[in-house]
Amino acid sequence: MGLDMYANVTTKTPDQPFGFDDETAERIHYWRKHPNLHGWMENLYFEKGGTELFNCISLVLTAADLDRLEADIRANTYPETTGFFFGTSDGSEAEDDLAFIEKARAAIAEGKTVFYDSWW
Repeated sequence: MGLDMYANVTTKTPDQPFGFDDETAERIHYWRKHPNLHGWMENLYFEKGGTELFNCISLVLTAADLDRLEADIRANTYPETTGFFFGTSDGSEAEDDLAFIEKARAAIAEGKTVFYDSWW
């Protein structure tokens, strides 16, 4: 049990910024119990119009979203996030998060859609 988080890519272009399904997607990154990153993604989901509990909901990440995420990683300004079985983020995740951003930007440059998903 706990927070499992995924970044996936697809060649499809979803018609909405969240809540779509794509079984052909390819996983490019995985995190386990990094709640502050999940909180950041949850905030983005609500900014994009989401209203439901943010669990098992795919969320498109644009190049602009990745720029904001990178700035927040470098400034260490993730939102403090807690949840049942979420674990804790301790700051040591920054290098891994930046590696994800590099992979995501490369995928977007290839014309793919990058999206985040989680399950807890």
